[in-house]
Amino acid sequence: MVFTATYFPGNFIPMLFFIVSLAVWRITHLLSKEDGPFNMIYRLRRLAGEGVWGELLDCFYCLSLWISLPFALWTGTTLPEKGLYWMAYSGLACLLEKLTGKV
Repeated sequence: MVFTATYFPGNFIPMLFFIVSLAVWRITHLLSKEDGPFNMIYRLRRLAGEGVWGELLDCFYCLSLWISLPFALWTGTTLPEKGLYWMAYSGLACLLEKLTGKV
C-alpha cells in the first residue's frame, strides 16, 4: 500500500518528510563534521573563525536548526505547520546524528 496525502491530514506526505529529513542531516553533517571535496568545507569553517559563524558551524544541533528552516518554509503550508516542520526536520536530523555518531 502506497501512502499518499489522502491518508494523512493536511499536506503531510511521510516519504517527503523522511527524504527532506535525510537531506537536512546530510547537509548539516557535511558543514559541521566533514572537510568536503578539496577541503572546501574545512576552508569555510576556518574562514568563519572563532566568532558566531564559526561556533555555528561547529555545533551540529545549532546548525541543523538553520539548515532545516528553508526546507520547512518550502514544505509547510500554514505558519504553524512551517514551525512544526522546522522543529521536526531538525529533531530527526539530531536523532540521525546520535544514531550514526561514534560511541
